[in-house]
Formats: sequence, structure tokens, C-alpha cells
Amino acid sequence: MTLFFYIIIGMITFVAFLHAWSKKQYDLNRTIIINKPKPEVYAYIRQLQKQPLWMVWYQENPEVIIKYKGEDGKMDAASYWKGNNRNIGEGIQKITKVKEGKVLEMQLLFLKPYKTLALQYFGVKEVEPERTKLIWGVRGAHKFPASVFTIFYGLERAIGKEFEQGLKNLKNNLENSK
Repeated sequence: MTLFFYIIIGMITFVAFLHAWSKKQYDLNRTIIINKPKPEVYAYIRQLQKQPLWMVWYQENPEVIIKYKGEDGKMDAASYWKGNNRNIGEGIQKITKVKEGKVLEMQLLFLKPYKTLALQYFGVKEVEPERTKLIWGVRGAHKFPASVFTIFYGLERAIGKEFEQGLKNLKNNLENSK
């Protein structure tokens, strides 16, 4: 019985050490150059209803339920999504900051597969009159036990490729539109 007790205490101590050692804050982002004017790029990314056209999670889950609230692309506009698998889960996003033609921020509240809060952001900058640099990112904090899991399977590995593919889809949609 005492050996079992010591093993349990050792495991708890080890997990606590991993949590203390892990990086709690994260900021994952990707950048792409889009051959369209900055106002056109910004007008597109600010629309929540356009996200299913380019975000990988929506494209991989066509049965996802999406509901919108408020005036799309404006402060306090929101969307709710619920998927039937773990990759998309369930959550709410709400536009919380609009710097016209420059920055767009959204609060993301993931409800499933686990509850967490994050900030999604977009920034646009004119490179040339017909070329725009777009940055798309997400930042937040890992809580326990996610903080321990990210040591072995980080956010970069979990969603980095989806961000890259999403930006390629976005670029393709914008550059091939009239």
C-alpha cells in the first residue's frame, strides 16, 4: 500500500513540475502576401460569414452548424459554431476590436472539446498599391492540464498547417474574385 502511495505522490509531483515548467502563453501566427489592394483584403477578412469559404475547419466539416448575430464585420458581431467532431468542436467568436483598414480582433470562446478563451487577430499592411501583407494569429494562455500536453504536442503542431492552408485558401479566393 505504501509503495502505491509513493508512486501516486511521485506522479502528481511530476505532473505539477511539468505544469510549472511549461510555457503558459502562446501566440501562433502566419503571414501571406495577397495580390489585392488593402481595403479589399480587409473588407473580406472582417466578414464572419466569409470564414467558411477559406477556414480549413469549416471546409473539413461541411455539416457544421453556424449562426450569426449582429451586423457582420462590425463591433460586437458574433458567430456560433457547433460541429459533430472534435476537430471543430463548439464555440463562439465575437468581434472586439476594429481599427478600420488595419486590425481586426475577435474573442474566441471554445466550449468543446474543452473550454478555453483565446484572441484571434488579423492585421493588414499595404506592401504596394495592389499587394497586401496579411497576418492571421491567435494568442492566449494554456491552463492546466493543457499546459502539460503542449510540452509534447504544441499548438504549432496542432494547428500550424491549418493556418497556412487557410491563408492559401483566402489568397486564392481573393485573387480569383473579380
